[in-house]
Amino acid sequence: MNNSIEYDVAIVGGGIVGASLACLLANTSLRIALVDRQLFDDYAIPVTQVQPKFDARVSAITAVSRNFFDQMGLWDDIAAMRCCGYSNMHVWDADGTGSVSFSAEDVNQLELGNIVENSVILSALYKRLDSIAHVDLIAPFSIDTFHRDQGANKITLRSTEGNNLTAKLLVAADGASSKVRELAEFATKEWDYNHLALVTTVKTEIAHRNTAFQRFMTTGPLAFLPLAESASDSDQKFSSIVWSAIPEKSEELMSMSDKEFALELSASIENKLGAIEWLDKRFVFPLRQRHAKDYVQDNIVLVGDAAHSIHPLAGQGVNLGLLDVQVLVKELEQGLHAGRKVADMTVLKCYQRKRVGHNLGMMWMMEGFKHLFAEQPLPVRWFRNLGMRGVDDIPLVKNQLARRAMGIDW
Repeated sequence: MNNSIEYDVAIVGGGIVGASLACLLANTSLRIALVDRQLFDDYAIPVTQVQPKFDARVSAITAVSRNFFDQMGLWDDIAAMRCCGYSNMHVWDADGTGSVSFSAEDVNQLELGNIVENSVILSALYKRLDSIAHVDLIAPFSIDTFHRDQGANKITLRSTEGNNLTAKLLVAADGASSKVRELAEFATKEWDYNHLALVTTVKTEIAHRNTAFQRFMTTGPLAFLPLAESASDSDQKFSSIVWSAIPEKSEELMSMSDKEFALELSASIENKLGAIEWLDKRFVFPLRQRHAKDYVQDNIVLVGDAAHSIHPLAGQGVNLGLLDVQVLVKELEQGLHAGRKVADMTVLKCYQRKRVGHNLGMMWMMEGFKHLFAEQPLPVRWFRNLGMRGVDDIPLVKNQLARRAMGIDW
């Protein structure tokens, strides 16, 4: 690293949100540094093997997020590698007869969304970043401390590797356990969901037919998200599994043999896709909801999971982060055009004001769903099932819910 370089913007966190922000800011004259604690080569798409090796980390990309990548000229690259559009979604209650089915055709769309491996998106983003002269990729860079020089209106980051970096604006895109947020002492409101998320990839006996399945059980929701081996995949038998469950259930699932887990998984989705013919390694991580009371301080701004993290129930996490990115860049561009500095607090507070309400709305909606489908007395379960059947019978309401989930109407 050349310690003499002073950047306009330093983005900490080289994931989808941070890399997208760097790509979008590349349209300005700002000098950008994108730093991460791991080498950027580690984000490369896995090599396809005899048995397709899917990334366990996937994102449900909404129509709005797809348009965002398309406008940046990245969607064709993503689609050419590997993604799976889904046109239908079936959601049902394990503790009754209530169910809702959503269709892209009913809302005049080709797809409800796309399931994309995170490594595929990152591969496209870094291919673009490699060609941009005024964006420097700096890794490994693990933040140890930072010093805020109020007089010079800049921040100096110090890494555990012994390097320094100076910037006028520091953007924390370093995830739910943000080191920047911790060092800057941003106040947060947070609580455990008392759920662990188990993720893996499976191959099923029956094709998913571009349909996402989600079953709500008292121990937590189980989702089968469709995957495609390639752009020309016709078998449609791979799915990404996200099983959110209470700790006791998660521990039980993780302790099972592959054969035992496959049988349990198939039964838990009510054999909608037949037998589980193959499954990949299982991973588990705790779920915690978190929201920063403020997204901005002098010379610092939070985006994505560093500002807000939610239950993966509807796969909205990365989509909310991408909306943060778009609003932040728009406010920065307008501020620069008006002659303001890149870290002007008036500009940063405009970003905060425009994103807090929307993010909180989505968070509380997911929290409501989580509690609604938790173990409840019989009368509550009865009304819950009645409500699901009622929504399914009212196309206007059901389609409005679908459009909101797609990010089209808010």
